[in-house]
Amino acid sequence: MSYELFRQGLDAPICLTWELTYACNLRCVHCLSASGERRADELSTAEARALIDTWAAMKVFYLNVGGGEPMTRPDFFELMDYSLARGIGVRFSTNGTLIDEAAAAWIAARAYLDVQISLDGATAATNDPVRGTGSYQRAQRAMELLAAQGVNFKLNAVATRQNVGELDQLYALAQHYGAALRVTRLRPAGRGVAVWQAMRPTHAQNRILYDWLLAHPDVMTGDSFFHLSAYGQAVEGLNMCGAGRIVCCVDPVGEVYACPFVLSPEFSGGNVRNPGGFAWLWQNAPLFKHMREWQVGGSCQSCNAYASCHGGCMATKHFTGRELDAPDPDCVFAPDEVIPLQPM
Repeated sequence: MSYELFRQGLDAPICLTWELTYACNLRCVHCLSASGERRADELSTAEARALIDTWAAMKVFYLNVGGGEPMTRPDFFELMDYSLARGIGVRFSTNGTLIDEAAAAWIAARAYLDVQISLDGATAATNDPVRGTGSYQRAQRAMELLAAQGVNFKLNAVATRQNVGELDQLYALAQHYGAALRVTRLRPAGRGVAVWQAMRPTHAQNRILYDWLLAHPDVMTGDSFFHLSAYGQAVEGLNMCGAGRIVCCVDPVGEVYACPFVLSPEFSGGNVRNPGGFAWLWQNAPLFKHMREWQVGGSCQSCNAYASCHGGCMATKHFTGRELDAPDPDCVFAPDEVIPLQPM
């Protein structure tokens, strides 16, 4: 499909991010949703099942389930099985701490269920200051259990100033367990606001990352690094902002956001508990209609790299206090600078 068709939006999101709960047993310093405690008004099991029914009727291709730690929710296994039974594939992201032998066997027994283990360093010395003491060892144990069951899981790492030099080691670690590596972008959202300046890769590191990704086309990136395509050749991935067009995010209490990285009120199209539910919001919410008409303007429109990077990441602009028509804070043509963040 063409960029223009994607930009104008589809009848249903291809990939729908579902933050199942804000409860989490870790306190990662860069957590986008500042997860920790469960919300008292989270969607009930019945509401969650009804939402899955809606998505099945709309022919949503797959769910990207996260949180928080989704496996802390008591009905996690029930809801994942229900989604699979309704014909919707599931990829769930987990810190791995709750994967035991039984959970690994459950994962292995299901087709169209994909699991992604989060790890932000090739060693405990790099990972644990970000994700918590002992988190590397516990994630490693989860990977061992999944590998023993023959599960082709994914290892996900957020690219940071501290771990860009470990990309080869992360790639080798994934291969050791028969896994695929996925690398994603650090965004200054949630708790990430407090650490973004210290953890965001430098311009020089972004160039290293770009060259490394081009040399490793089997490494998945989603839409994380399309802003780096301005260097010349597009990296593997969507290479555009799909917010409100082909992706969206539903949070634990049913708010529907255009972008899973901008869980802010001004980027909510409404709540699934409102009349019409999710299907009406996707088709009719004024925010989503605006997103499907909007393109990054300003100086980006006159840049000869615009057709490659399309103006960069909306979320990163928002949380650094920039207009959405401004260049991405990590624009390859911008100076390497300290950028003030939006007050939370």
